[in-house]
Amino acid sequence: MTEINGRVAVVTGGASGIGRGIAEALREAGATVVIADIERGALEQAAAELGMTGIHVDVSDADSVQRLADEVVAKFGSVGIVVNNAGVGPLARIEDLTLSDWDFMLNVNLKGVIHGVRSFLPLLVANPDGGHLVNTGSMASFASMASGGAYNVTKYGVAALTETLALELAEDHPEVRTTLLAPGTVRTNIKSSLRNQPAGRSGGLADVDISGEQAADMRWIDPLEAGRITVRAIRENRLYALTHPDWWPIVETRFAQIERAFAEGIAELAPGSEAAL
Repeated sequence: MTEINGRVAVVTGGASGIGRGIAEALREAGATVVIADIERGALEQAAAELGMTGIHVDVSDADSVQRLADEVVAKFGSVGIVVNNAGVGPLARIEDLTLSDWDFMLNVNLKGVIHGVRSFLPLLVANPDGGHLVNTGSMASFASMASGGAYNVTKYGVAALTETLALELAEDHPEVRTTLLAPGTVRTNIKSSLRNQPAGRSGGLADVDISGEQAADMRWIDPLEAGRITVRAIRENRLYALTHPDWWPIVETRFAQIERAFAEGIAELAPGSEAAL
């Protein structure tokens, strides 16, 4: 069980959406929370409204993330919980993606998490009482969606990173735990992610609002609910934090296809099968 009360927590993408919900939930649990975000105006407003320390960061820039870690340690002395949450979600079909599109998505959604792990993991390992690292993936970490090519790739990558890290921490630093947060439909402003794209970048990505009539049957939750789910996962040292476990049938379809492929492969290796001859 990871103790939250009295710990210093850092949440990237903390000025809005799921990040802000996690920050609020961590504060409810007794943590001192630092929110970090690329949007200075939103960050200043959120920090003032929540009474939290706000630090500007561009997670796609490794140096910026390292400065964030250094500033938090300088101000608070230690870090116990880190949530690599910042991300973007514009969509496009794979054949329409430019290299610039791939760079934008990979740099924020995947390398942003990598940068967070690289800068903060040594700080968690150095704590006598360890700590907890949360990486925000998506339900797209488990099952792909059409038009989500670059997004799917980045979120599968975050899942692989987190799962591998969990194995390594169990062997090398069991006092540090990690969680993959896999949210479904949460009321956020991710539908306007391109507002933070690098100047001059162009490509096939487009912001898509899925909160309209086409998504009327989906179960939507508020960011604070997602935050409280995350806090429970931290407390209970869960590897996976799911906001929408009722989406299992979608994920099960993918795993059923994989299971069937293995079963067919095993059958083909059996003595007497054509493949085994």
